[in-house]
This record gives sequence, C-alpha cells and structure tokens, in this order.
Amino acid sequence: MAPKDEDRVERWEHVTAYPLTVLSVLFIVVYAWPILDPAMEPHVRRGCELGDIVIWGLFGIDYLVRLGLARRKRGFLRTHWFDLAVLILPFLRPLRALRLINALRVINRQAVSWTRGRLALYIVATTVLLVLVAALSVLDAERGRPGSTIETYPEALWWGIATITTVGYGDFYPTTVEGRMVAVALMIAGIGLIGFVTGSLATWIVERISAAEEPLEAATRRDIAHLVDEIRELRAEIAELRDQNRVES
Repeated sequence: MAPKDEDRVERWEHVTAYPLTVLSVLFIVVYAWPILDPAMEPHVRRGCELGDIVIWGLFGIDYLVRLGLARRKRGFLRTHWFDLAVLILPFLRPLRALRLINALRVINRQAVSWTRGRLALYIVATTVLLVLVAALSVLDAERGRPGSTIETYPEALWWGIATITTVGYGDFYPTTVEGRMVAVALMIAGIGLIGFVTGSLATWIVERISAAEEPLEAATRRDIAHLVDEIRELRAEIAELRDQNRVES
C-alpha cells in the first residue's frame, strides 16, 4: 500500500485496537463456554451462538472499513489475504476452528505494542494461549465422534501440550479432518514458539551462571594479587637478611 493508505489504515487500527481486543476475548469466551459445558441451558447456548455471529460480523465490518480506507484496494487485498481467509473459510464446517485464529490475530496485534520489547514474555503468553485455544478447537471437533480419544477438556489440554512440545505420546490423538487440521497448525506453530522459549530459557540460565561466577572470579583475582604482593615482600625481606649476613661476615 502507499504511505498515505498505510497512515489511514494504521489510524483506524489504532482507534479500534482496544475495542477489537475486548471483542476477541469475548469471542473466545462465547466459543469456549458451550464446549466446556455441553449440558448448559439451551437459551444460554443460543445466546453464545448469537454472540459468536455478532462478534464475527464486527470483525468482518472492521475488515471492510480497512479495505474502504485503502486507496489501492488490490494492494490491500494482496497484503491482507490471510485476514480475509480467516473471515470466510470458517463458514465451512471443517474449518470452524479458523474463527479463533482471527481472534488471536487481533489480540496479537495489540499485545505487540503492550510488550514493548519484552519478547520472551510475549512468546510465552502466546504459546500458552495457543495451547488453550487449540485444545478447545480439537475438543469441539473430536468429542462424540466415532473412534475419538478426546472427550474432555483436560484430555484435549494434555494432547495440546504433548503436541506443541513435540513429545507426542500417542495416548490422545485427533481422528477427524478438522481435528487433524488443528493438530497440523499447532505442530507448525509449536516448532518456532517452543524453540524460542527453550533458547530463551537456556540463555537466561547461562547469564545467571555467568553473573554468579563474576564475583567469584573477581575475588580470586584479588586473592592472587594479594598473594603476589606478599611473595614480593617476603623476597625483599630475604634479600635484606642476606645483605646483613654478608656485612657481618
């Protein structure tokens, strides 16, 4: 997009950042509640479904407004194709889980400005949120299906942790197309996220060890310097005694 287009779109994104973040959190809640509580009252379930549709519609309006603010429509569509995909594709039943990606994308957009360089904290929070959401998605896809091994959220959460850490015990696994698509997305995301978290942890441990060793090394250097000074003084005293013995002789 041209610079002026970017300014207009960025101003809109700045104004809508907090409202969309709140909507994204609410979207995750109305998506998760019926999954976590299958026996919920029918009117509450309908309310969650209505909230799901309304918030999803607001996400669509946000995209259309940003498209309208961009003077180069084709350029905007080309650079924001993923936003459009996660808005349209979830209407297909096997791709329902993609609805959560849009909510995560909006939260991510705001979280980047919140962290202000605290990259490690941001990555850890993103990893935890990704596992929680992936567990919801796979439970929604798998529960009640023939041959399913994932019937409760703790089982789905255990599966998510085992998958993103590449452990893969195999005690729980998705059998549906939708569940396997969630698994593939979690595997791909997990490679980068867990690698970064592991690398950051290793770096932190090395830095802590180095910081602990520095005072010890400084003390050792001081002791050696003190010992050298004492040896010099001792040599001087020995030389002085020798001179005195020569004079007396």
